[in-house]
Amino acid sequence: MVTAAMVKELRERTGAGMMDCKKALAETGGDMEKAIEFLREKGLAAAAKKSGRIAAEGLVSAKVASGNKKAVLLEVNCETDFVAKTDEFKAFVDEVADVILHNNPTDVDGLLQVKAGQSTVSEMLTEKVAKIGENISIRRFASFEAPDGFVEAYIHGVGRIGVLVELSGNSDNLGEVAKDVAMQVAASKPDYATRDQVAADVIEKEKEILKVQAMNEGKSENIAEKIVMGRIEKFYKENCLVEQPFIKDTDLSVKQMLEQKQVKVARFIRFEMGEGLEKRENDLAAEVAAMQKKS
Repeated sequence: MVTAAMVKELRERTGAGMMDCKKALAETGGDMEKAIEFLREKGLAAAAKKSGRIAAEGLVSAKVASGNKKAVLLEVNCETDFVAKTDEFKAFVDEVADVILHNNPTDVDGLLQVKAGQSTVSEMLTEKVAKIGENISIRRFASFEAPDGFVEAYIHGVGRIGVLVELSGNSDNLGEVAKDVAMQVAASKPDYATRDQVAADVIEKEKEILKVQAMNEGKSENIAEKIVMGRIEKFYKENCLVEQPFIKDTDLSVKQMLEQKQVKVARFIRFEMGEGLEKRENDLAAEVAAMQKKS
């Protein structure tokens, strides 16, 4: 009988995925050494050793279902920009996006267990790592489904930035408006769609900071209070999508453009490839020193 403790031990010894370890133990009758050999033969243990390496390059990709009622946004990371540009990596990312679109997993752990043909996504990932020779990580994804709305995706900079938007309205050119809104989000990085989405505690904290700034500029408390109100308006214009100047016509706000088209923004999400991830920096001197120590 394969126990959770056995799976844990094998995973720690090889670095292979949990499901791969469970399968290896089942195939070898629970024999730990044979299970390790099994994983090595399959290339799984070797691939797993790469999992500790920094994967901060990659692609943001999107897929929209026919009819624009459903869409997914996905970020998959690899170690080098060279691999990110290969057709094989792009095809893998596209296949994963397709799996998400048609199977509705709720998170990355769930996605990894989804069957795609004869293999799970986890098995596909492991095989791709072994073949390409770099650590690859499915970092995150988002899904929008709007039976009564319209969803659209926009990818900027060859997979560097991706956006999903959901709109509602009766515009004849809803697709064009959606593309414009998605491009706005990509370029201007708003945090909220409208000002009423900004939490009260966020505004209060911002007011506190702005008041201290004004008083540090030598303003009295009364004057500082008035200055804060003006600067809060600037905060809304910078951080709320509909308050921003429309990038295609800066004489209009996004809100004014949407009102002209009789369209409303329900929600959006923006991924920027590698944001928040540590980039690998090659230190040639350190690498040469390490090689000398080994020799």
